[in-house]
Amino acid sequence: MSAARTAPTQYVEVLDRRLAYRDFGSGTPLLLCVRFRGTMDSWDPAFLDGLASNGFRVIVFDYSGLGASTGNRTYDPASLARDAGDLLTALNIEKAVVGGWSLGGIAAQILFATSPQRVSHLVLIGSTPPGQLVKSGEALFYELAKRENDLEDIVALFFEPRSAASRLAAEQSQRRIAERTTDLSPTIPVEWAGTQLGDAPRNPMFPADAVLGALKTTKIPVIHIGGDHDIIFPVENWSALAGQLPTLRVVTFPETGHGPHQQYPQESADYIAAFTRNSK
Repeated sequence: MSAARTAPTQYVEVLDRRLAYRDFGSGTPLLLCVRFRGTMDSWDPAFLDGLASNGFRVIVFDYSGLGASTGNRTYDPASLARDAGDLLTALNIEKAVVGGWSLGGIAAQILFATSPQRVSHLVLIGSTPPGQLVKSGEALFYELAKRENDLEDIVALFFEPRSAASRLAAEQSQRRIAERTTDLSPTIPVEWAGTQLGDAPRNPMFPADAVLGALKTTKIPVIHIGGDHDIIFPVENWSALAGQLPTLRVVTFPETGHGPHQQYPQESADYIAAFTRNSK
């Protein structure tokens, strides 16, 4: 039985809001921050179960005011990072592996930079580094992310449309995600989310000198897992930082898009487990 599909939604009162989360598996706490327009139900259960089978206590959650959580909704990354830190505090977790996908990776980096004592390892999936980028994203993302998405949109957003194997992986991932049919988080209103996005790629996407400085001086192990054709956060921007970030590992999957952990759920989980076991 899939723990990710059956884990009940739980709630914790934090200051002036109620955060919704799911908590399953046992072992090292791993908190995951979700992507733009994502909720707890946007994670591929095969990836989450792969993490749990590797000895992680997996925690996913909805940001304030989004999904099943209450409070003021915003995509300000600092606010999303506060949600993550406040949830760790509410669950009495002093230190965790902290991860994030896409926008969630930005939130995870802010938590890492502002509260490094809370983070044992930083796991970034299809995300962007702070500062000036060597390669900008594609305008297509901004078109697709502002509308309701069918399977073809999902393929273009998160997979590699030119690859038959990636297209098949997209279908399989969407079927797995759809298998959870009860206790679902409300979807993010696409009209509201669209107003938060902007109209075109920016450079930098994430202008945070303090975070880049923290990445350049940290002893905390950092890994980025990406695809070789990420239409919003090109993996080339992490490769360009080789030699500048002392603890960075970069894993890049071929013929893969913005959702590498959806195309390769077990392999991604295994990489994360090996990374946390072997880097201190």
